[in-house]
Amino acid sequence: MYRAMNQGAKSAVTIRLKRIEGQVDGILRMVEEDRYCVDVLTQIQAARAALHTVSQEILADHVARCVAGTFATRNLVEQRQKVEELVDTVGRMTR
Repeated sequence: MYRAMNQGAKSAVTIRLKRIEGQVDGILRMVEEDRYCVDVLTQIQAARAALHTVSQEILADHVARCVAGTFATRNLVEQRQKVEELVDTVGRMTR
């Protein structure tokens, strides 16, 4: 069963992604301007950390709404599927 992201979480994620978009634009300018490699790498790491935070926010919303909602239905097949999906998702996030 699909549930849309909580509106508050969606707003927070949207704001963060726009900020990250600005970071990436800044990194592109740094490369185009032949800035010092270590400075570029530092900014890339900051953008990656910001994306990681966004991933965590989306995952938390997913668990709170989709996973918890599935367990509230008491449908064992859907619960098992949701747990497998969650384990796969977390596995992909930690590679």
